[in-house]
Amino acid sequence: MKSIPFAFGAIALAASFAASAQTAPSTSNVTIYGVVDAYVQSAHGSSTVNRVQSGGLNGSRIGFRGTEDLGNGLKALFAIESGINLDDGTSGQNAFWGRQAFVGLGSSYGQVTLGRQYGSIYTLSNDFSAFGNTPTGPSTAVIGGFGGYEPVRGGTTASATGNGGPARINNSVKVESASYAGFRGGFVYGAGEVAGATNDNRIADVYARYTGGPFDAMLSFVDDKADVTGLSVRTTSAAAAYTFGPARVTAGIISVDNRSATDADGRGYWVGGDYRFGEHLVRAQYLENKARNVDVGTTKALGVGYQYDLSKRTALYSSLTHFKNEGSTYTNRWNASVPDGLLTGDDRKVTEFVAGIRHSF
Repeated sequence: MKSIPFAFGAIALAASFAASAQTAPSTSNVTIYGVVDAYVQSAHGSSTVNRVQSGGLNGSRIGFRGTEDLGNGLKALFAIESGINLDDGTSGQNAFWGRQAFVGLGSSYGQVTLGRQYGSIYTLSNDFSAFGNTPTGPSTAVIGGFGGYEPVRGGTTASATGNGGPARINNSVKVESASYAGFRGGFVYGAGEVAGATNDNRIADVYARYTGGPFDAMLSFVDDKADVTGLSVRTTSAAAAYTFGPARVTAGIISVDNRSATDADGRGYWVGGDYRFGEHLVRAQYLENKARNVDVGTTKALGVGYQYDLSKRTALYSSLTHFKNEGSTYTNRWNASVPDGLLTGDDRKVTEFVAGIRHSF
């Protein structure tokens, strides 16, 4: 896929927007925001582990975002966001501004941004899952591990742009349209930055989303290629949600076609929903993660959760989830890295209980 001309074209388009803006007094604003979220987790498998972790409902973070009105409907925009492991105070996502860091231009037609940015898989796996893509419950973070490839959690090396790909994409140019009759679409190009092999080491991510009334749906296709390591993976995803009154049902699928020599394909799907009454929210979800061709096997997860909103910013939450791993050569999965000793070859089931608190500002 010849993506570089498109990327440069997007930047040139943004520059032309800027050139059309008349010199005028500008107005700008900057917002400081964040989430502090910590929970107690008790997991019982062949042994038991009890621990305090960070980001059970939403990832803990502190961020800065802002815009400047440049006139003629054009604006500058930016966001820098740092993940925080609240349990030990370290930075998340293996980088200080690891959640996202970008700058760009926007107008009534859409926006163009450059930096470290969310890929479409991150958005789809979070917005259309009753448990998001966090490391608790039957979340979409269970999906992956196909030959070491992690489409939802993001990998440290097994992606063309490195840390967090393809969920978060380094060195990226992102073009997203405005909403037209509920439809919006976008494209993300992540440069692998290998001299002489530009189009053989990159991520190309295209997506579309429709939101109208009670219905919300999203499609995504990601081509992740790194010739320097022999990686070639294509991921196709689809998800939908429907809201009726206080209830919402969701479902989705993420299918990984590993075109590398390992041919470690896989697929994950889920169906779930939530129901709100006053300050109370209950949720449930069933999820399966299936590895094919190599180390064939399945992880099945079924869980329920409860959330009580103390205010608009502070919530208490809990969940109870059962995980079951099947397949003689299949590597055990959970919603996070499996602690040593939690599972054995004879006992591959986990029952997890979580209780936590989240505050946003």
